[in-house]
Amino acid sequence: MPVNQSLVECSCGQVAVELEGAPIYCTVCHCDDCQFAADELAKLLPPEPIMDPFLGTHYVLHRNDRYAVVRGQEHLHPYKFRDKSPTRRMVATCCNSPLFVSFENSQHWISLYRQRFLDEAPPLQSRIATKFLKDPSTLPTDPPAYKSFPLKLIVRLVVSRLQMIIGR
Repeated sequence: MPVNQSLVECSCGQVAVELEGAPIYCTVCHCDDCQFAADELAKLLPPEPIMDPFLGTHYVLHRNDRYAVVRGQEHLHPYKFRDKSPTRRMVATCCNSPLFVSFENSQHWISLYRQRFLDEAPPLQSRIATKFLKDPSTLPTDPPAYKSFPLKLIVRLVVSRLQMIIGR
């Protein structure tokens, strides 16, 4: 596999997602949708924690045009836990491993569960959506925490979208 590629796999290795290029951003999300979905997935999945002790889910954001399911597509199942949620949690049914979150409204990125990376996952850059926590003062200070979305994340999403438009 070339240096600019990463591999994400389910626990049993039957499903694999290949990523090309650098990620957009690496974050921990504390929003109510991620908390609710993690609780629901915990009922379906083996005891592999999805949330950290601070009610955050670790993600690596990657461009839609730079990922491919290279093995086990038939095992992927989308879970949508709330009718109004724009997200679908993609789970490998062979071993019930969550792999990534996709969006119904055609966002230009997917959010991969950070613990699924075979190689070392990119370092965390922030904790986001901390306004959904009862007491965000208990969070670690590394990485920095934001009530909403930091400007750096928004800029990286805009730049990645522009790069997709111009074919870079």
